Amino acid sequence: MNAIPKDIAAVTIETASVPLARVDLDLTTGHHGLIVVDEVHGFCTVGRGPLAPPAPNAQIERMIAETDRLARLIGPKLVFRDSHPPGQVEAPYPAHCVHGTGDDMLVDALAWLETAPLTTVMPKACISGIIGGERPDGSNVVYDWVNHSGIDTIVVVGICTDICVLGVVLPLLSARTRGFLGAVDRILVHEPGCATYDLPLDVARSLGLPDSAAHPQDAFHRMGLLIMQNQGAIITGSAS
Repeated sequence: MNAIPKDIAAVTIETASVPLARVDLDLTTGHHGLIVVDEVHGFCTVGRGPLAPPAPNAQIERMIAETDRLARLIGPKLVFRDSHPPGQVEAPYPAHCVHGTGDDMLVDALAWLETAPLTTVMPKACISGIIGGERPDGSNVVYDWVNHSGIDTIVVVGICTDICVLGVVLPLLSARTRGFLGAVDRILVHEPGCATYDLPLDVARSLGLPDSAAHPQDAFHRMGLLIMQNQGAIITGSAS
């Protein structure tokens, strides 16, 4: 892969001029269901693979704590675990969250979700949980969970804000338009419960990676939220 010229790659991603409209998450009205995206060791636990943080990361730690709090308040839950069979290629990423290594299992603080009531845990071997939920007969785990749960609001948390969370939320918005989500009329992305990874440009270069691999955490986290907001998701910033 050819590197992007340095004078182009170094341009700052400017999102500050675009407003991010956070609202309060009110759990006292409506029927909420929670989707948790990929909060597994391979993405969240220090040293657990090439896409895991190399050092403790405040944004990821906040995400896990907020997910744990919401999961204890919301009944129906759908939990995605990124889990790839050995040898599967998911370009442009290196092998990660490989089944059998333990990196595809939920982080310790959320391991209780594996056996929690009203909870469906779904391993997925691709970015989008919607595609990952497709069955050979054409039915879909995600749509079935929504329609059997009696919910009217979906709350989404997880990692990475701009990749797998985005890859779930945008198809959900289209599925709502098509009438696949039953009574659901609101899709919320809870910002404190989301995170992405950090790979500054200088670190990418020091690792011998192309400039296009750079991924400053705060900028891409905000960018993912803005894209979802622009397409109809509601961004929440605190939960009551």
